[in-house]
Amino acid sequence: MLAFNCRVCGSRLFFENSVCIGCGTALGYSRQERAIVPVDAEGRYVDASGLVWWRCRNLGLSGCTWLAPLQGGQCFACDLTRTRPNDDNVEGMRQYAEAEQAKRHLVVELDALGLPIRTKAQDPTDGLAFDLLASDGIASTPDVVIGHDNGIITIDLAESNDAYREKVRARLDEPYRTMLGHFRHEIGHYYEWQLVRGEELMGRCRELFGDERADYQAAVARHYAEGPPAGWEQSYISTYATMHPFEDFAETWAHYLHICDTLESAAEYRLATLAPVRAFRDFRDVVVGVWIPLSTALNVINRSMGHDELYPFVIPAPVLDKLAFVASLAPR
Repeated sequence: MLAFNCRVCGSRLFFENSVCIGCGTALGYSRQERAIVPVDAEGRYVDASGLVWWRCRNLGLSGCTWLAPLQGGQCFACDLTRTRPNDDNVEGMRQYAEAEQAKRHLVVELDALGLPIRTKAQDPTDGLAFDLLASDGIASTPDVVIGHDNGIITIDLAESNDAYREKVRARLDEPYRTMLGHFRHEIGHYYEWQLVRGEELMGRCRELFGDERADYQAAVARHYAEGPPAGWEQSYISTYATMHPFEDFAETWAHYLHICDTLESAAEYRLATLAPVRAFRDFRDVVVGVWIPLSTALNVINRSMGHDELYPFVIPAPVLDKLAFVASLAPR
């Protein structure tokens, strides 16, 4: 995530700020400029080319500060959401606001990496949409399943509840589980569907991750009945990645996004000196030369504060090859 400063007074800003705490200026996020910009009392911003933008109508609903092309309209990030809780579902709407915040973070990162994003309205066949579902506003019910299907990503809003999410994490023996992590994993399924096309790419993908034509439901049943195979740590980033080639790709993709975003944040806040990740010819160099030393230091800092490791994962050589492959799918 970039480091932002108020254009009026220079104060430090954070991504979700709607008002500068230094000077009180109202703010909006310009996706086109990838910057937080000042807006007037009506929520209007005029860019350098003379185009007029308006703060998203969903500011009060989900905390969205993004700029929209029409007054009273909603922004691109909000356009991606197809389904949300009813307004009278108080807890569901609170969870929805947290999920939207994570989704906006995801879109900013995808933009930074140059990855294409189209809504279902723009492209009904290959576009992207999110169903953010909360069936009772407190906990998940069996009919809310996190997943991806032909460009539709479903997120269980109960995952924004810390206690619920930690309970699931412990039950599944996962080292890491966050709302943003769910978005990053599921968007991995979407981009595999979109970007791994053609014999050459498909062949290399199968060499690294396995044959995605393997029966998915049988793989799920086997995984939850038997657990990961012995020695999985030598070839996979997580136990969940061992379940099926689709899940191995999505888990690897999520870690690619974890690494890219954290490194950009570290560079912005001068914790690391780093050229843009896309400037590197081989993502392996990024991981070995920058990410592993930085994440090791961050883990030590977290432990110094009495917390668990920030990045509780090991990256063996086969996973390094997988990360390099998914990174190669991003535009150069």
